[in-house]
Amino acid sequence: MSRIGKQPIVVPEGVTVTVGKDNVMTVKGPKGELSQEVNRDITIEVKEGAIQFTRPTDQIRHRSMHGLYRALVANMVKGVTQGYERKLELIGVGFKAAHQGNVLDLSLGYSHNIIFEVPQELKVSTEQVKGQNPTITLEGTDKQLIGQVAAKLRSLRKPEPYKGKGVRYMGEIVRKKAGKAAGK
Repeated sequence: MSRIGKQPIVVPEGVTVTVGKDNVMTVKGPKGELSQEVNRDITIEVKEGAIQFTRPTDQIRHRSMHGLYRALVANMVKGVTQGYERKLELIGVGFKAAHQGNVLDLSLGYSHNIIFEVPQELKVSTEQVKGQNPTITLEGTDKQLIGQVAAKLRSLRKPEPYKGKGVRYMGEIVRKKAGKAAGK
């Protein structure tokens, strides 16, 4: 048995889980609603405040899907109850971030500002405190979507290894290289 797949998901109060036709799971909670299609080989049991996943055989394909769908649904349950948050920091001279609704205006050292539209499912906020690096905060219920948008923002100006300038996740450690002067 999959170590992750065999663990039941505890459904907190205020969260409703329904399994529709074609194995589409819908999770509704105080922060929103998410749905995920589950492979028809994986059977889902919702009873007594817990969700249990079982697989038909021990084939590699079934074993991998068993843990995958359990993890995806667990992330959905956590997302509609607590939500997810991802912070990015802009490190570099003159790097700025401002938001108007769900549109980010980023100044990342290029000759022009970058206008980035964040999906409506996410809430974005920016903060600029004197003496600290500007930060961008993404909040929402969908863990996958937050990660994807954060990765896209980071790819606009990846942290470079010599000075460490760029967009990085809060707390990310960038290994610095010695410049060409260190080789002599």
